[in-house]
Amino acid sequence: MKLIVGLGNPGNRYVGTRHNVGFELIAELARRHAAGTPRQKFQAEVAEATIADQKVLLMCPLTFMNLSGQAVQPARDFYKIENNDVLVVCDDFALPLGKLRLRARGSAGGQKGLDDILRCLGNEEVPRLRIGIGPVPEGWDAVNFVLGKFGEEQAAEATESVKRAADATVVWIRDGLAKAMNQFNA
Repeated sequence: MKLIVGLGNPGNRYVGTRHNVGFELIAELARRHAAGTPRQKFQAEVAEATIADQKVLLMCPLTFMNLSGQAVQPARDFYKIENNDVLVVCDDFALPLGKLRLRARGSAGGQKGLDDILRCLGNEEVPRLRIGIGPVPEGWDAVNFVLGKFGEEQAAEATESVKRAADATVVWIRDGLAKAMNQFNA
């Protein structure tokens, strides 16, 4: 089983914000792969799907971004999932809008939701897919930027990047991280 975790903040106030592209990716995968009805479990909304002939748990933590590990760690333990079978999907304002970056391991790079997950799972050996939402415009506060919504001209590009991130996730499930990195980290 694979666990795909889309990071974001729960609640209507955050729908459509840059910080919630991880939630958008989970919604895209659920639509494409006829996931079951989401249910609340592990302080998250979770749904099961079959993607590339593998059972996958799709998760949107309801803990708010900075406490995401409190949802991910119990799910990983309950299903006995190895860290390398967990994919964390999050926003990254250091990447240009539309750029994707998959990595097998490493630091959280300032992404507090990812940081909490790595802390709760016990190491940095957790695959992640960063979706570019940046750069932060000059004179803007980074927090206000990530909690803001995409402008009209950026919304279409953001939607396309979420779709490409869903494609990358399927390649990760089917063919592994190296192939997904080679195909989508361009």
